Amino acid sequence: MFCYQCEETARGTGCTIKGVCGKEDHTAGVQDVLIYLCKGISLRNMATIAKGAGNKDAGAFITEALFATLTNTNFDDERLKALIHQAVSIRDALPKSGDSEPEACTWTPKNDADIAAKAKEIAEQANVNDDVHSLRALVVFGLKGVAAYYHHAEMLGFTDPAITDYMQKGLASTLQDLPVDQMIAMVLECGEIGVKTLALLDTANTKTYGNPEITPVKTTVGTKPGILITGHDLRDMEQLLDQSRDNGVDIYTHGEMLPANAYPAFKKYKHLIGNYGSSWWHQKDEFDSFNGPVLVTTNCIVPPKDSYIDRVYTTGPAGYPGIKHIVKKADGTKDFSAIIEHAKKCQPPQQPKTNGRDLLTGCGHEAVLALAGTVIDAVKKGDIKKFVVMAGCDGRQTEREYYTEFAKALPKNTVILTAGCAKYRYNSLDLGDIGGIPRVIDAGQCNDCYSLVVIAKALAEAFGVGINELPVVYNIAWYEQKAVLVLLALLSLGVKNITLGPKLPGFVSPGVLNVLVENFNIGKNSTVEEDMKKMVPA
Repeated sequence: MFCYQCEETARGTGCTIKGVCGKEDHTAGVQDVLIYLCKGISLRNMATIAKGAGNKDAGAFITEALFATLTNTNFDDERLKALIHQAVSIRDALPKSGDSEPEACTWTPKNDADIAAKAKEIAEQANVNDDVHSLRALVVFGLKGVAAYYHHAEMLGFTDPAITDYMQKGLASTLQDLPVDQMIAMVLECGEIGVKTLALLDTANTKTYGNPEITPVKTTVGTKPGILITGHDLRDMEQLLDQSRDNGVDIYTHGEMLPANAYPAFKKYKHLIGNYGSSWWHQKDEFDSFNGPVLVTTNCIVPPKDSYIDRVYTTGPAGYPGIKHIVKKADGTKDFSAIIEHAKKCQPPQQPKTNGRDLLTGCGHEAVLALAGTVIDAVKKGDIKKFVVMAGCDGRQTEREYYTEFAKALPKNTVILTAGCAKYRYNSLDLGDIGGIPRVIDAGQCNDCYSLVVIAKALAEAFGVGINELPVVYNIAWYEQKAVLVLLALLSLGVKNITLGPKLPGFVSPGVLNVLVENFNIGKNSTVEEDMKKMVPA
């Protein structure tokens, strides 16, 4: 295997024996082959679309396939192989794109040994640190982020063929010998499509569940058995809440599902008790102590311990061998009765190892812009000197304590804008407020980074300045491919001077890094003291 798509990648260059995430080499290989075939589908389908035809369902399949290969999403080889065979079927139903096609358009595995051999070949070709491979990787990893966010919108009935067409255009481009300037343009276009996708998902969520409201969320446990729901899929959340009502079972959010507590549509469910635990990498302790069943709806599953593996259920793109998987029925709904009945037989959850402080969430763009006058006045008076965007991902490494210490060290006249699970590094700190404005403004899940863009644009308009002239600095933590897409989205909007950490991506070659530095002044974080001088000077 050779995998360098996430921040944890071994030695900062690539996992070659087993993924630090827990992914086995054979699983990484199956995922590589699936992406390879999606490239073949894309090349053929784009050629067919150019002739006025094409398979309209190919985009939906590629969305599902790319999401399944995202870090910590699907560890189940058999489900991934089923997608491989489906990919071959879709590709071979399309007409050839020309007389001479890349092998991704023609190769067909006869058995598992063929898949393994192709996986080895792909891994050997990927283990090259040059600008061409780097730019292709940036496009593919950005597209994985697009696929994840588009999937959520799609589940709520919101689609846009321009997005799925670009996914195929981007994948097809990696089979072509494009000049470097065209490849860079493709990367930036991926960022533009990222903004479009995030906006679509924001519309899908708010039209379906209402605009999030600033909401304190309890982190203490009740006395009834519970179900813990983690991941990002709000449609799964809705169905679980509806089906478990009046069953004597409490529902708790975990990780990236915390912001669900702020949607008006979910507040009618009195058995939605609050949030249990913190970010994704604490699963092994928190799932253990929860006592009840856990529903994993999307990515961020950690290989489970034997002590609770029988209590874990997956659904949607998530998967792990030996874990019960809840599938979508023909009518598009899901039946969560098995997990509800399981919960009834369990003990109530133990109090997690958190300080029990309420967590504030729901600070989406509508909620914050409702306070725009107060915020603008606070800036004009000097009560707020800086907004610090500390969005993105959390992770296991001790280096990530940097973000906690950075938040603690910020002057009291600064406000943190956040979205994603990075917030768990500081959202339970008592940082207070500025004239009623919370010093930690949590817009929600990582896909709610769009709210931060809307807020920044509104401030720029209010002050009559460009987005890079605002009193806003960016200190962003990344872990996986959705964060890559968010970064590309910011770059496509012209945002400069972004500080990224805790490590720079292993798939960015020196030449590509130089382009990012020269054009956007992107850089890596260092120490709290040094970065404080640079970003929030006294």
